[in-house]
Amino acid sequence: MQATETKKKGYFAIKRENFSYGLKKAGKMKVCYLFLLPYALLFFTFFILPIATSIFYSFTYYNILEPPRFIGFQNYVNLVLQDEVFLTAIKNTFVIAVITGPVGYILSFLFAWFINELPRWLRTVAVVVFYAPSIAGNAFYIFSIIFRGDAYGYLNSFLMNYGLVDSPILWLSDPRYILTVIIIVILWMSMGTGFLSFVAGLQGVDRSMYEAGYVDGVRNRWQELYHITLPSMKPMLLFGAVMSITSAFNVSDVPRALAGYPSTDYAARTIVTHLFDYGFSRFEMGYASAIATVLFLVMILCNKAIQSALRKVGT
Repeated sequence: MQATETKKKGYFAIKRENFSYGLKKAGKMKVCYLFLLPYALLFFTFFILPIATSIFYSFTYYNILEPPRFIGFQNYVNLVLQDEVFLTAIKNTFVIAVITGPVGYILSFLFAWFINELPRWLRTVAVVVFYAPSIAGNAFYIFSIIFRGDAYGYLNSFLMNYGLVDSPILWLSDPRYILTVIIIVILWMSMGTGFLSFVAGLQGVDRSMYEAGYVDGVRNRWQELYHITLPSMKPMLLFGAVMSITSAFNVSDVPRALAGYPSTDYAARTIVTHLFDYGFSRFEMGYASAIATVLFLVMILCNKAIQSALRKVGT
């Protein structure tokens, strides 16, 4: 017990020393911080302030027409104990995030790794082809034709022509299939900014490190990847992880566009869709802010877990 208390005191003492040292160092670099001031003001105005405002409103009843009324933790209690649709949204969001987040992240890196071995002109074409779905706006609407729920849908037409089914399947209306279709579409769109960061990171690895690695005992491409490539691009891996987490938990447009709003039996309801419902359809901004705060905390926790895992890469 005494040893634990001593460790705690030592930990806080180190933190205080680091903080005081940081203040002294900042005092010597006032000019640099003046250059950062415009960005800091914009960041505070458009990021920190909205987050703080949302957290404040989450403890109120606010319907835009009336002044906010403080109600404590009532919104959070209602979310957990009374809102069954929110629990469904949490389940759907975590299913989507657990599948599309890691799978999309790994696929982005693997495709970037493979593309890195191609000749320069072919690599440029491949990057454009893989990155295009994520910037093509509403290109995912093509899946509404592929998974159309009648005989004119491409998939139903194919299955019926080959005698695999007798009647059309309602891919985007039947709760048994909705989530699977949405996950497929999201994976198709997963080659986003993280993919580009991986491509850039692989190009930036010093080639002399590979030569040194083979001298030190690296014998194959997998050892090269784990002991040299991945540790050399940890910032890009972290950035890609953050983007992957953000996109996985912010799924909203695809379910609303493909499965309808609301979807059948709320089979495609996600946390962001639930937030959109209460914020922009019902105008219950206090309740919507509580949903946003829960999502924000979940994303922070997932981000911390990913950072801890990435620190062990190459060790």
